[in-house]
This record gives sequence, C-alpha cells and structure tokens, in this order.
Amino acid sequence: MKYARLGSTGETVSEMCLGTMMFGRRCDQAESDRILGTAIDHGVTFIDTAAMYEDGYTEEILGHILKGRRDNLFIGTKVHRGTDAKSILESIDESLARMQIEYVDLYMIHWPREGMNPREIMEALSVVVEQGKARYVGCCNYSAWLFAHSNGIAARNGWPKLVCNQIPYNLIERGVEVEVLPQAVAENVAITVYRPLMMGILAGKYKIGGPIPDDSRGKTDRRIPAWLDKYGESLERFNQFAADHGLHPAQLAIAWVRYSPATTCPIVGVSSAGQLEATLAAFDFDLTDEQYTEVTGFFDTGVKEEGGGEFPRLRRELNLLG
Repeated sequence: MKYARLGSTGETVSEMCLGTMMFGRRCDQAESDRILGTAIDHGVTFIDTAAMYEDGYTEEILGHILKGRRDNLFIGTKVHRGTDAKSILESIDESLARMQIEYVDLYMIHWPREGMNPREIMEALSVVVEQGKARYVGCCNYSAWLFAHSNGIAARNGWPKLVCNQIPYNLIERGVEVEVLPQAVAENVAITVYRPLMMGILAGKYKIGGPIPDDSRGKTDRRIPAWLDKYGESLERFNQFAADHGLHPAQLAIAWVRYSPATTCPIVGVSSAGQLEATLAAFDFDLTDEQYTEVTGFFDTGVKEEGGGEFPRLRRELNLLG
C-alpha cells in the first residue's frame, strides 16, 4: 500500500480509503469484519463512514469491529442532519456513541444546504475540535468558492479550517476539474474521491447492450442505464484498453483518478472481502502520461465552456502557481 499526505494536516494516510457505505446494506457484520481485517492486513489506515449510512447502522457495525483496531486508523465521519449548530453538535455525539470511540480524526459536513450559515457551521465545528471529539474538520461536495468562503470565516475567528473536500470524480463525472481541483493544489486541500468506479460502470460490472444484473444498483438507480446508453462505445474502448494491459477495469479507473496531483485518496467501497482483494491491486499500477491522455480521450466528458479567451483553460490549470 502506498501512502499520501492528507492536505495541510501533516498526517499520512493510506492512498486507499476504505468506504463503508455497504456495511449493513449489502454485507452483514461478519463480512464487514472480514473486509476491515483484509484492508488493515494490506496496510489500509484510512476509513470513511457517515452517520446517514443505513441511518446509523453502519457506524454501529464499526463500533463492534473496530475494537482493538482503532489506534492505528484514521477515521472520518459526517454530520447526519442539517448544517445548523445543533445538528453538528448532536451528530458527533451520536456517531461517537455508535462507533464506541472517543473521537474521530476527521468530521465533515455531508452536503451543503440551501440557506446554510457558514459562520454558524464553522463555529460549531470549532467547538467539536475544542471538545476533543474530532482532530480535523472538512466537508463533502463543496464548491471552491464555498470552501474558500468558509475558511476565510475560520481564519478571521481563529477557528480550525476545513482541511478536506470529499467529491465525486471519475472519467464521466469531471465537473470538479473546474476550480475545485486547482484550488486543492493551490491551498493544499486534501481531496478524497467517492464514486471512482462510477457505481460499477467503470468496473466492468455491466455488459454494454446487455441486461442489467438483478443484484446491481442499476436496477434501482436510473442514472446507470442512462450512462451505459450514452457512453457505451467509450466504455467498450476503456474495457479493451484494460484487457490489453492486463488490468481489471476497476484498476484502470482508480489509476486514472490517482494520476491527478490534486487527488489524495480514492474511496473504495466493497461488499465482500474478495471484492476488496481484487481492488487492492489498483494501487500498484500507475498510468504514464501517454496512457492517461489516451484513456481520457475515450470519453467526451470534459466540462465544456464557451468563450472567455483563456478563462476555461485557466480555471482547470493545476500548475498555474509557482
């Protein structure tokens, strides 16, 4: 397992972050225990969860299987309800009780909400840190301006800054290449990536033009059939490239995410220890510059902007600052 610096924190975490969303949903406690054990055996130290996963049941499972393992892990969880101070302060207590631990390493706002008050949020997060219930604070799904605005408030008041932004990023969902990833490079923000496999689409789970498997998310999530229809030809080229290079499609998809100097850790969620074993090899393969360009070219998914002279390019530039 390779390791990465978590933004400005000075912390070192495994480059693979184990996502736990399937714990209690598609795998029981016994299999969740096997998954965690396998991950730890392979050097994984970064665990991501959330209070909303199975309405807290995922954290309860972690409470049972973390015993004797917690000291060597970096654990992040997220606020369950809302973005008001009451929700932030209550949710952390509930999460700690469910996981049977004294603190989390990273406590995150899960989603921005209409009418949210960034000052109230940052002040409440500072209280959580002051109380010793979280070491660092972060967010998920923040735009660059909202991230900078929130940290400006924190800086003016002497409160802890957001150190991490958790976002979806893959060959199809590439909107964060505009502003969010350049901001991360400029300000040393940790970027943890969920959906690196695009709900299984980039993992070879679905046969192009074939039926949707009954046990897959494609049966319940309408986006998946739509994406398969829209990007079928691109996916076939992607899968063939993986086969030609002796890779599983999931390995190639994760290698593509890891290539960016702005990304810190892909979050990999699995529902079995065997699935995890197959995915771990993705962190041993690095794309060359030429391979990255070729694979990216399979998909016409870059965010398109009209006009503005050099503005579209500059908004994506990761090497603008010296």
